[in-house]
Amino acid sequence: MPDNFQGRGGSPWGTPPGGGNGSGKGPTPPDIDALIKDIQNKINKFLPGGSSSGGKPIGLILIIIAFVWLASGLYRVGPDEQGVVLRFGKFIKTTQPGLHYHIPLPIETVQTPKVTKVNRIDIGFRSERDSGFSSGGGVADVPQESLMLTGDENIVNIDFSVFWVIKDAGKFLFEIQDPEGTVKAAAETAMREVIAKSDIQPILTEGRAKIEVETQEIIQSILDEYNSGIQITQVQTQKADPPDQVIDAFRDVQAARADMERSKNEAEAYANDVIPRARGEAAKIMQAAEAYKQRVVAASEGEASRFVSIFNEYAKAKKVTKDRMYLETMEKVLADIDKVIIDKNAGSGVVPYLPLPELGKKKVIN
Repeated sequence: MPDNFQGRGGSPWGTPPGGGNGSGKGPTPPDIDALIKDIQNKINKFLPGGSSSGGKPIGLILIIIAFVWLASGLYRVGPDEQGVVLRFGKFIKTTQPGLHYHIPLPIETVQTPKVTKVNRIDIGFRSERDSGFSSGGGVADVPQESLMLTGDENIVNIDFSVFWVIKDAGKFLFEIQDPEGTVKAAAETAMREVIAKSDIQPILTEGRAKIEVETQEIIQSILDEYNSGIQITQVQTQKADPPDQVIDAFRDVQAARADMERSKNEAEAYANDVIPRARGEAAKIMQAAEAYKQRVVAASEGEASRFVSIFNEYAKAKKVTKDRMYLETMEKVLADIDKVIIDKNAGSGVVPYLPLPELGKKKVIN
């Protein structure tokens, strides 16, 4: 401290000489100079080079330490990560990729889990990477997970895999205790629910895609209820077969069903060939009958009209009409009969026989 304060009695507050312990003016304030020197001496003991004169080097070192401590709050979140900021261990916020700042340790800490990494869980089987098989491509079946009851009261052995990523790192780290176990339990529950509503035939054949989609939707809804921060990207069926104990009998049934389908297709092909031809023949007969009907009706109507016209003429001139009708009738009757004329009054030397049909034939030949 400056000497002018020392000249006033050794204290910046102007206390009287002797410390003021008997003056009746209250307790003596602490000596600031002594406190600062004491702190400097204690710090210098821990610094290289022992004690140092003056407070400027100590202040500079403290500033540097403070700056380094504040700078330690900078952190970087990678493109495939999310930053989770914790204040005294409590979740505060989630940060996106980029450069960010948090209050340095020990106040706040940051975790940066990978959120783009695709995780996989196998249900119903364990592959080589999970079971540690030495032989390549080894797979171990887990019947207690894979055997499920179908809607038509059959049992199916189904293996499937679930692929998932972290959607919200904060929820993922602090809302659920065992993420992989939670995903596995939800996936098995969802698959059993879907299988229980389906028949075995679609499960084994063309219905797998639909089952995968429905299972993924149910798993996602369960995880969202738990606030898990997990996104299911795909459910992939690896195998769907009858139980091993009845698989041979089931294959025989499948072969018989295939034979039935083949015979059914052949019968349908034969029917598709015969029925159109029969229908064509029936249509042809119907058209011919209709044409005959129209022809007969038209002819009958024509005859009736002719009779009416003749009757009208007969009513006007009976004798003339009778003679004309007689002549026309005889013309029709005699038109197709061989005619021979015999003249009984023929003279001597003349043959009273004239074969008209023969003369007509000769004329045609000539």
